[in-house]
Amino acid sequence: MTLPRSLKWTAGILLAPVALAVLFIAIFGWNWLRAPIERMTAERTGRVLAINGDLTVALGWPSPHIRATAVSFANPAWAKEKQMITADAVDVAIHLPQLLARNIVLPEVRLERPVVFLEQASDGRRNWLLDLDQQDEQARIRIDRLTLDQGRLGYDDAGQKTSIRAELSTSSSQTDVAGISFSAQGQYKGMRLKGSGTGGPVLGLRDEATPYPLQTEFSVGHTIVKAAGTITSLLKFSAVDMRLALRGDSLAQLFPLLGIAFPETRAYATEGHLLHQTNSWRYDKFSGRIGGSDIAGSLQVDTGGKRPAMKADLVSKVLDIADLGPLIGAKPGSVQAARQAAPVATAAPTPVLARVLPDLPFNTDRWDSVDAEVTLKAKTFRHARELPLEDLVTHLSLRDSVLKLDPLDFGVAGGQLNAVISLDGRSDPIEAHARIKARKILLSKLFPTSELGKASIGQLNGDFDLKGKGGSVRQMLASSAGKVDLVVAGGKVSKMMMEKAGLHLWEILELSVTGDRLVTLRCAVAGFDVKQGSMQANALIFDTEVTTIVGTGSIDLGAEKLDLTLNQKTKYTSPVALRSPIYIRGSFAKPAVSVDKGRVAVRALGALALGLVNPLLTLIPLIDAGPGKDSDCGELVRQAKALPRAPNKNP
Repeated sequence: MTLPRSLKWTAGILLAPVALAVLFIAIFGWNWLRAPIERMTAERTGRVLAINGDLTVALGWPSPHIRATAVSFANPAWAKEKQMITADAVDVAIHLPQLLARNIVLPEVRLERPVVFLEQASDGRRNWLLDLDQQDEQARIRIDRLTLDQGRLGYDDAGQKTSIRAELSTSSSQTDVAGISFSAQGQYKGMRLKGSGTGGPVLGLRDEATPYPLQTEFSVGHTIVKAAGTITSLLKFSAVDMRLALRGDSLAQLFPLLGIAFPETRAYATEGHLLHQTNSWRYDKFSGRIGGSDIAGSLQVDTGGKRPAMKADLVSKVLDIADLGPLIGAKPGSVQAARQAAPVATAAPTPVLARVLPDLPFNTDRWDSVDAEVTLKAKTFRHARELPLEDLVTHLSLRDSVLKLDPLDFGVAGGQLNAVISLDGRSDPIEAHARIKARKILLSKLFPTSELGKASIGQLNGDFDLKGKGGSVRQMLASSAGKVDLVVAGGKVSKMMMEKAGLHLWEILELSVTGDRLVTLRCAVAGFDVKQGSMQANALIFDTEVTTIVGTGSIDLGAEKLDLTLNQKTKYTSPVALRSPIYIRGSFAKPAVSVDKGRVAVRALGALALGLVNPLLTLIPLIDAGPGKDSDCGELVRQAKALPRAPNKNP
């Protein structure tokens, strides 16, 4: 079949340019494209692209390959480094359909011996954006897969106090599969950074199909991270599956890295399985230690909402009591701030008052960085002899800068301590409300190291309801208002202790010879009205079968001072007693117990004077006749509330 002459002419006209182009390329090569490419780049970006070596093209659809040698691409004038990229050779695949839509998409890029510097200015300009002002997020080259054969990378961000320099080299493993090794150092957000690791040969920057193998160890400040596993899409982190180990001085130091507020803690170390899909990050089945406490569980963070939402279920077999300190504003390593409070040397000779109440401020600026629901259970406590705790169950909720502990339950000395605490971080200062119930707490276990606990039988019940404002626990208590009520009904206490409280010298001597015994505790009541941090005693009663003690006075939570007076009434005649009020003064850190030395001296002098007349009369001033009968506990409370509330004077 012979084609018509018109069709032959048409085909010849169409194929002629192609034939001429092929002939031109065969004679002159592809280097003639260097000048047009350089000129077009300068017009679009305002920056110089220099191709000082050969340019070759391997045609194909939809992605032809272009290779250029001795390539450099300049930085904008504001950048620190003159060149953004220099490389011995650049090999790229260009996606032609995207290019026709004016999108530069490079499915594959290979750089040989590159030096790359990326920089973000404090005003937001980024040197990798190719518009004239370096601010258009659409004016960027999309690279799916990147291969680096020996090279150096740099990244600077003055606004974030970040400057990192990395070196990469091509390596081969024992299975002869090529990969890269890298090392990096510098600073990240003002913290020293140092790290190293290995990865696959091709960096899947946007590859959603192929997980990228990565093994790395690096430190940022005092935080050390070890990770091994895979990451899908290195720029988007669309999926992560890694074994992750973390250790550092405090969980709070993770905030610059994660943008999530964690509490101040003692040194920690954890290891677990890090998983990520879509908007969910999960640190699964991790275990480790925080201070002297073991910790295990799972933690999940969802990033799809207004702010990250964290949910954690934590378990501790043995929780060190010292590790609870930072959670309530005490210095790490101590629940009792008295242990940490040493006088600070000053030029003035006036001694500095040691503080007991926690005074480290809560950092509410970070509370709106996350919403959190955290459950913690702990079976036993280490170093809790002075505060016998067990079976902790608590649920922490942080939403819209309002932190709640509901419930906060402890087993305490054979009983239970149930609390609900809320801290409203939206207000400045923080508004705090604490409701605490103490039920069936055994005196013998509550005070195991004191004389009261060594020989006591009875159960303590109490209620605390306090509201206050402040940036720390001490400030909140210093401004608090509410009520504190404690009751012990029935039980037994040491007779020796009660005789000492009544200053009954004869009975103390007798019990020292015959041994101590228990006497009936009819009731013990402590009631305080709290206003502006001052706890005013409206009922302070300790009634036993041998002695009734009635107290008055106050406790200043702001100044951490005690001002209590205890008056004893014996219930039987004591032949030798130095009747005197007992004063409890001083600070929480150093309380002082004393008697009215004037009264004691008068009674002693009276006994001495009568002794000069007749030795048998010496004991008359020392005899305590006592009322001779038990008192009604309810009536005692009513009488105590009727006592005048004038401030006590130091004797």
